Order: sequence, then structure tokens, then C-alpha cells
Amino acid sequence: MPTINESPLAALEPRLRGLLPADLYAAAWLDPTPENLVSVFEHLRTLRFILYDYVPRQVSEHLPEPGQVRHEWQEGTLMFTDLAGFTPLMEANAARGSAGAETLLSVLNKYFAEMLETISKSGGLLLEFTGDALLAVFPTNKQGSDAKQAVRAGLRMQRAMAEFAEIETDQGMFSLGMRVGIHSGRFLTADVGAPRRMEHVLLGQAVHDTKLAESVSKTGRVNLTKTTFERVKEDFRFEANEADHMLVVDDLSLEELGEYELVLRGRRLPTVLLLDRSVEGLVNSIEESLNVVEILASFVPSAILRLLVENAAQREIPPDFPRPTVVFVNLIGLAESVDKTKTVADVDEVVGSFSRILTLVNAAVEARGGVLKKVTYHLAGSDMMIFFGTPNSHTDDPGRAADAALAIREIIRDAIGPMIGKKRVNISCQIGIARGAGFSGEIGEPRGRREFNVLGDTVNTAARLMARAERMQILITQAIYQDIAQKFACDALGAVSLKGKAAPTPLFQLNGPQQKEGAA
Repeated sequence: MPTINESPLAALEPRLRGLLPADLYAAAWLDPTPENLVSVFEHLRTLRFILYDYVPRQVSEHLPEPGQVRHEWQEGTLMFTDLAGFTPLMEANAARGSAGAETLLSVLNKYFAEMLETISKSGGLLLEFTGDALLAVFPTNKQGSDAKQAVRAGLRMQRAMAEFAEIETDQGMFSLGMRVGIHSGRFLTADVGAPRRMEHVLLGQAVHDTKLAESVSKTGRVNLTKTTFERVKEDFRFEANEADHMLVVDDLSLEELGEYELVLRGRRLPTVLLLDRSVEGLVNSIEESLNVVEILASFVPSAILRLLVENAAQREIPPDFPRPTVVFVNLIGLAESVDKTKTVADVDEVVGSFSRILTLVNAAVEARGGVLKKVTYHLAGSDMMIFFGTPNSHTDDPGRAADAALAIREIIRDAIGPMIGKKRVNISCQIGIARGAGFSGEIGEPRGRREFNVLGDTVNTAARLMARAERMQILITQAIYQDIAQKFACDALGAVSLKGKAAPTPLFQLNGPQQKEGAA
């Protein structure tokens, strides 16, 4: 067995630890023959392709330096979609175990494949998945047709939903619907975080307005803000909608709707050839692969990255029905402040503050065994979706989640907001925690853009508790309270009506750890 000074992989070993399956790592270290080194290279090449599909195009085609914080203003028409009817379909399949998980994943990914293909062929780009929702952009162009392209795409997508109107299961017939919201404007994209964990985020009022357009849309319809309506009002018919929005009337024939604007644009990586199969040549090729894979991997939570590494040969993560504990954190102040910036230095301040908070929050979550999955946009700030219990579970996941939420609140309470002009930005948060049934799997296109995600009513409940919380307040469900009451001080707040719940939901406020007897 080689010593650390004898192995040809000695210099690369610290970088390979988290990126090789356990069996391949052991084989390559104990017996670094050309055959095993080729296996290492081929694994990294496969992992590179997988990770390439896991990150936004803006990241994969313009890789940052490790830990590089950067930002860019963009213009175009944004589209936000949300799926209706998923929870009943999930519950119907949950009783069937792994077979039900596979069926549910098949339906979901068929839906996403249809929607993503339509967006791409209509000239749009996917920016992010948010659970069962999508955020896409139609970049501004010389013809000024981005708004029209987005509306046409939305109508095509709604027509495609007819395929999901009747989904037959052993428990009966189910239906999926979709809401679409569209807004045109200017927004900021940023890569934030540390070399260990990066995140691609969108900031600004335009993203907020797009989300609002979706939230007040109607299932089966395409809803526009006034800004976008003014750009396309001569091209379509409309009906007035609430909150000064307009619903597009789809009375177009196939000919009037027209052909797709663009051919489908694939995401293809250049083929990596292995020309030198000597030990030295193989080690050099492995190092070159690591230089790319490490950056892509930093945009994936470490627990999910481990799943991807161990399942790289199969090119898929098996779907499951876990019982996660979900924490939603709404970070208030930073996302909204970017539109008030007047200089590059101002933007640097805002993005730098965001990056620092994200790094500290991710550390607090990972230290307690959780996963900071996504930073996305809420109607009142930036959402951080965090979950415990999948892909790794512990007997005390609710307590870990509660402890993480308290730590996150302290991080945000201690954060010093950036200065914009002569005014300091005030940063605060709202937090919600729920536990219950969920669905996990690789959501998206099976061999295209996709992400590991957790979906279901538990996720929705945590998000609704977050939205209901006061600033710096942590709201939890009764199930969480029963799990943590012996270790954490909580107050009962009574029962309230939550969207999607037939009966009032008892709420509790998480205050902090229980005082030990004799403590001051």
C-alpha cells in the first residue's frame, strides 16, 4: 500500500475526498494503477455532466472563481409558474411506496420536460426551480419582442396542460393545473457565498412583481403586470384582473399563435478526450477535471452532492417519500434594496452583505445536519428553504431544525446592513417550521436541467407560517411543538386559517431553549 508521499494522487487527494464514491476512492488510493485512474477520470467526467445540468446556464457557461462574489444587471421579461393540484396527487401515490414515488416522479418530470421545452423553443431560459414552480427569463432583444415571446410561451404552456387534466391512479382521477405570471423589467443576478457553498440568486423589484403576478393569477391563465400589458396590448385580448393585472384571453387559432420563435437550444459540454493514459497524464487530466467540477459542485448543498457522487454511475437519485422538517426563512431588507442603489459600490455592498449572511446561515444549517436547499424570491424578500430529515435523517430532526432557526435569527439580528447613500439598510427575517409528509427526487428533465428537491404540503405549510410570522418571529406547527416542547420554550398562539387547510391550524411561537433549573 502506498504511503501518502508515494501515491500519484497525494497532491489531489484532499480535493478528491468529497467527489469520489467511497469504493472508487478506496480502490484508487490503494491501487493507483492506470486502470483505476481512468475510472477516476471517467467518474469526474460523468459528475461534471450531472452538475452542469444542476446549475443555471449563467453559472455553467461563465464559471466564477472559487468563492468569487459577482453580480450583473439584466433586462427582459420574467415568467413565474406554479403548479396546482400536486399535493392530492402526491398523497394518492404515497401509499404505494417506491412504485408510487416512481409514478409521481414520472408525471412531474413529464410536466417539467414539456414546460421547459416550450420555454426554450419560445426564446426563454430557465433561471431556477422553486419546488414545483419555475422562474424563466426571455432576454431583451433588438426587436423588443421579449414580452410577446413570453406571453406566447405562457399560452402554449397552458394549452399543453390539457395533457395533465386527467391523471389516472389506483386512488382515482387527479388533475394538475398551472398559474402563470409575467412581468418585464430590470433585475440583478448574483453569485454569492463561499468556496464551500455558493448560490445563484436574483434580486430586485422586477422579480417580486413577477411572483406577485403569478400569485394573483388564476389556474389555467396567463397573468400580466401593467408594465408588460402596455408592451403587448395590441397583440392579444385581455380581461381585467385584481391588483391592476390583466389576464390574457386565449382565443387564438394555431396559425395566430404562430410558430416557435427559436429552435430548441441544447446545453452541451465539449467532449473531454483522454489522450495520455500514462500515470502522469491521467493525474493531469484528473486535475483539469477537478478545476471545473469543484466550482460546479460548490453550487450544490453538500448532502445532495454526496447523493450525486454516489449515484453518478446510475445518473439518477431514487425518489422517496420522506417525512421532512422544513424551515422557511424570509430575509427582509437586502433583496428589495438593490433597486435603490445608485452606484456599483452600492450594489457591491448589498451583494456582499447577502453573501456574508448566506455563508453564515449555511454553516449554521450544515452544523446541525440540515440542507440549505435554495434561496429564491418571496413577495416580501428572499426565501431560504431549509430541510432536515432528507437525504440524511436523525431521530431529533425537529429539535435540530428549531436550534438552527434560533441560530439563523441571531445571525440576522447581528447582521449590519449595507449603507446605500447615507442610509443603512435594516435587515430582519420571518421564519416558519413544519413537519410531515413530503416527496423528494430529481425534479426537471431526466437528462437535462434538473435539481434534487423536496415538495409537498409540508413545504407549503412552512412557507405559509413564514409569511404569517411577524418580523424576527419563528412560528411552528403543533407537530413541531410536541416534538421539541421539553427542550425549547414555546407559546401557544391559538388556531388560524391557512390557505389550503380545511380546518384552523394551531400555531406556536418558538422563543428559545428551555431554561435549566437553577439558571438565572
